[in-house]
Amino acid sequence: MDKPLSKSAQRVQDALAALGLACRVIELTESTRSAEDAARAVGCDVGQIVKSLVFRGETSGKPLFVLASGRNRVAEARLAELAGEPIGKADARFVREKTGFAIGGVAPLGHAEVLETYIDEDLMEYPELWAAAGTPSALFCLTPAELRLMTTGRVAMIKEVA
Repeated sequence: MDKPLSKSAQRVQDALAALGLACRVIELTESTRSAEDAARAVGCDVGQIVKSLVFRGETSGKPLFVLASGRNRVAEARLAELAGEPIGKADARFVREKTGFAIGGVAPLGHAEVLETYIDEDLMEYPELWAAAGTPSALFCLTPAELRLMTTGRVAMIKEVA
């Protein structure tokens, strides 16, 4: 018998079910806080890990939610261009306030408020992705189409190019 999910992971599972998605949240004993840790834990390529990053519009103060491939760094200048204002990193308090999750476990859905969302176009290349599910050791498997559905995010080229 599966042990019950933690409160935050259950919130993500409930949000998935509310959308009619069959994705199943799992909680592991090891940390999945970094993309590398998560990829190692589930046995996938680091590019298949969905990194959840929160930025803050410096003019508006609004949260900007970015879902990036685990192998990419976000080009902050490109994100600012897409957002139409300068951006800055969000601190832990802002992230928790806007998403309802602590850094290291921010899921792509189930947030405290609706977030303007950008999805790294590289994530669309994989048949299967893995995303955080509310805690640093919880995650779930999903498809790029499911990611787009649950976030209504804008797919864009947001990676840093060398």
